[in-house]
Amino acid sequence: MQENITDIWVYLAQTPLLWLTLTLLVYLAADWLYQRAGRLPLLNPVLLAIVVLVLVLMGTRTPYDTYFAGAQFVHFLLGPATVALAIPLYTYYARLKKMLLPLVGALLIGSATGVLSAVWIGQALDLPRAVLLSLAPKSITTPIAMGISEQVGGIPSLTAVLVILTGMIGALLGNELLTLLRFGDNSVRGFAIGLASHGLGTARALQIHAEAGAFAGLAMGLNGATTAILVPLLVQWLGL
Repeated sequence: MQENITDIWVYLAQTPLLWLTLTLLVYLAADWLYQRAGRLPLLNPVLLAIVVLVLVLMGTRTPYDTYFAGAQFVHFLLGPATVALAIPLYTYYARLKKMLLPLVGALLIGSATGVLSAVWIGQALDLPRAVLLSLAPKSITTPIAMGISEQVGGIPSLTAVLVILTGMIGALLGNELLTLLRFGDNSVRGFAIGLASHGLGTARALQIHAEAGAFAGLAMGLNGATTAILVPLLVQWLGL
């Protein structure tokens, strides 16, 4: 009986539809729990879904490549979802024009701070050069961050983990920290969260307010492009 169950699981594990279905079901369950708990930040559905799926993959000894072959449709949707963030931003176009110069300044300062703070803290902890270079693009979306990491001599797989951790921390604590600092403007809150914690932060900002989500999406996109230019220059300047 046990052998039959094992054979069935081995067969199903190779079926792409299994992992896509499991991913969607786990996220829906996590989101249900998140809503029932009054949107408690520590029960962020993305965080819960990642933890559950990692445990399932470890428990079943399923390679990530096998999982990704089934769940890659969700990954594909990241592109259209990112582009769709321009729709709510268009609603606040007039406000965007008024805030253009402050936003550009915040973008440049925030992008440079995200890179330099990570590298300098890493240097203080005496981390290896490859780890420092992997840390540098941690605050931008994963595909761009991995490309930058590979270009400057970092470890793309490590960068991907660091990007996810950064996004999780921003999604969990960003809004609460800004509330503590008494930043009430939704556009400011959204831009700050998107700038520091890319897509996961943007998803959290959309839950706060449509305006916050719109400006978070703007910050996420602009920070990806800015960091792609800044990281190689800062790495050369720092002599890494």
